[in-house]
Amino acid sequence: VLAEVLVKEGETVAVQRVVARIETEAGAAVSAEAPAAPTPAPSPEPAPAAPAPAPTKATAPAPASPAPTPAHASRDTNGGPESAEERLQRKSTPLVRKMVAEHNLDLGAIPGSGIAGRVTKQDVLTFLEQAPAPAARAPSPPSPPSPAAAVPAPSAPAAPAAPAAPAPVPAVAAPQVDPWEGDRVEPWSRIRKLTADHMIMSRRVSAHVASLMEVDYTRVAQLRAGAKASYAERGVNLTFLAFITKVVADTLRLHPVVNAAVSGESTIYRRDINVGIAVALDWGLIVPVIRHADELSLLGIARAINDLGERARGKRLSPDEVQKGTFTITNPGVFGSYVGLPIINQPQSAILAIGAIEKRPAVVRAADGTDSLGIRTLGMLAMSYDHRIVDGADADRFLADVKRGVQEFSDAAV
Repeated sequence: VLAEVLVKEGETVAVQRVVARIETEAGAAVSAEAPAAPTPAPSPEPAPAAPAPAPTKATAPAPASPAPTPAHASRDTNGGPESAEERLQRKSTPLVRKMVAEHNLDLGAIPGSGIAGRVTKQDVLTFLEQAPAPAARAPSPPSPPSPAAAVPAPSAPAAPAAPAAPAPVPAVAAPQVDPWEGDRVEPWSRIRKLTADHMIMSRRVSAHVASLMEVDYTRVAQLRAGAKASYAERGVNLTFLAFITKVVADTLRLHPVVNAAVSGESTIYRRDINVGIAVALDWGLIVPVIRHADELSLLGIARAINDLGERARGKRLSPDEVQKGTFTITNPGVFGSYVGLPIINQPQSAILAIGAIEKRPAVVRAADGTDSLGIRTLGMLAMSYDHRIVDGADADRFLADVKRGVQEFSDAAV
């Protein structure tokens, strides 16, 4: 029976947030405000039909409640119906009940961290580790306390459960800073908090190293100028990013370690080449993914970049469109940044940053081998990579191939 709905219709909720509570015992009274009504003292005689059967059981619950913790104080001592929240707090999974029975524990004495104070497996393990001596207070025989103290050692295998939630949250645990007079305090949005946690986790997990190369975009600039109008007729804006993404997608097939991921002490070489394109939004950063980018033409990639960018800004991306990326490209150069050293988008092994693309003076070598100063369209490429699996030579070879692919971009590919 659906006992309580905790969110409004149409509301966006976070993963693992409780959205409703379900009552599994037929006929049990359920109320969202029941826990706040612990008034057993009055025991009104003219109560309606619901509390009527309760007085017949009043004598039985009285001795059974040893008043172990305030958590059970809200239970009706007159035997009245419990709320769903009280039942959840008192009840637990079969595994927890088995552990409580094995160690002769009082479930009511264990602080619960689950829904409505429900006791979880980790709560029992923590209770055993922190208070092994009093853990065996409930049973009459005095001998069980000593086994209870020795039991935490076998419970150590529960440690593998910790990696299930390894995401560190140092961003949330940042030191508190007091605002000064006139300051404006703005709490983080959900996307900002997730980004902060993800970035700090990435810095802690991966051995970040960066390589940088300057690229001559003069040829691409000429090809873009010649094809921009025809692309616009098809509703597509042809950008430098599309050229770079096309070259990167083709080059990743030749350098599988840059398209890989780390899993424990193993390397996963991804079969698919799914390139994520970072999109800066007013409320944070999001990375929609172009699936199978190596199978797309320049037009297909340009169209995908336009479409994903527009829908990202309009909050119309589906969850599937921001998952399963194997390599990420970020483009801070559109804001004028000369170069940037990005943080790897876990669990990928590398991320490429595109610097500002603009005309600069450069040395130009003529066909006869003479050098002169000329104006070229130049820009920097910077790649951060996980040095656990990507060596400097691997990264430099990949960047060199990307540079060559951009500078020698084929007319036929446009």
